[in-house]
Amino acid sequence: MSTDHVAFFDTTLRDGEQSPGCSMTTQEKLTMAHALEDLGVDIIEAGFAMASEGDFAAIATITQAIRKPRIASLARAKTEDIEMAARAIQFAGRARIHVFLAASDLHLEYKLKISREQALDLTGESVRLARSLVDDVEFSPEDATRADRDYLVDMVRIAVDAGATTINMPDTVGYTTPEEYGAMFREVRQRIPAIDEKGVILSSHCHDDLGLAVANSLAAIANGARQVECTINGIGERAGNAALEEIAAALFVRGDRYGVSTGIKLDKLYPTSEVLGQIITFKPSPNKAIVGANAFAHESGIHQHGMLANPLCYEIMTPSLVGVSRTHLVLGKHSGRAALRHRLEQLGFTVSREELQQTYYRFVALADRKKNIYDQDLVGLLPDSIRERRSEPVSELD
Repeated sequence: MSTDHVAFFDTTLRDGEQSPGCSMTTQEKLTMAHALEDLGVDIIEAGFAMASEGDFAAIATITQAIRKPRIASLARAKTEDIEMAARAIQFAGRARIHVFLAASDLHLEYKLKISREQALDLTGESVRLARSLVDDVEFSPEDATRADRDYLVDMVRIAVDAGATTINMPDTVGYTTPEEYGAMFREVRQRIPAIDEKGVILSSHCHDDLGLAVANSLAAIANGARQVECTINGIGERAGNAALEEIAAALFVRGDRYGVSTGIKLDKLYPTSEVLGQIITFKPSPNKAIVGANAFAHESGIHQHGMLANPLCYEIMTPSLVGVSRTHLVLGKHSGRAALRHRLEQLGFTVSREELQQTYYRFVALADRKKNIYDQDLVGLLPDSIRERRSEPVSELD
């Protein structure tokens, strides 16, 4: 893999599905997997084979239908989990077992109730077992950002020596900051030369509890991570995972900053978001970056005037770049005369400056009373003399 290529590891079907209201049937997972394949993701984490018969069946089904991305199954550092994962992905064109084990003292003591030494032994044993079953093994020291740094380095070193091909250092509870997370990647690389010597890929996996998942992921990439784990629309446990569409768009728009390539087809971002929204019980918030309903909508009169003069005034990317059909100039009480004239022209009405002024006064009075202004409302504001000279309307805004 090129050193400037960032692989996208999509965990919508595993970590994303764990979010309340996001469970999917096998057929729904398969539909989503096809959309992810079309999007250009490099790895699909299809599920957690040991979790349920349904998860096992979904993984097995996806491995037989999806050929381009690598298919991964999650597994705890347990023999039965790893062997079950291997069976689920046995028909994949390219398979990966993703093994995870707690790294923080908090998780070791209260969740697993094992010592640090026992966890290190389990790390080596589980990675070696997984590597005996598949060529591609990812290891994740869970809660890495709250783990003792020296201990984390020891655990990662053992996993690399045991044959892990990818090391993922997750911010499991969304605790870290970009500066801290980036520094962790730099330090681990510096202290374990075998990572670079063996071509081991470092990966980020961030949660959004403090709203920093995407920023943290980008910090990891800036500090050598060449795999990023994320979900469509940022769905996932609690506040969710890093949003795939935001990371992909940021790496493109700020290519001057990051200088990396990806396989993501940006114009598939919005359509893929829509597929997920139709499958689960909710769509992204209207103000969600990149794919939200308002991501390319403008109501402020100053913004609308700037957009009509040159869209670059207020949009750092075109809607079509991410698969959105067009910009929306929303008419409301904050809108100005330029936007009103533009929409009237789209509806087929040409008005003089004086007619526009009179119509604008009526429009503002209506907008103060009504949240949503529809085309029929605008037509109703016009006197008969203007309505009579209507030309052929244009159905779409520029």
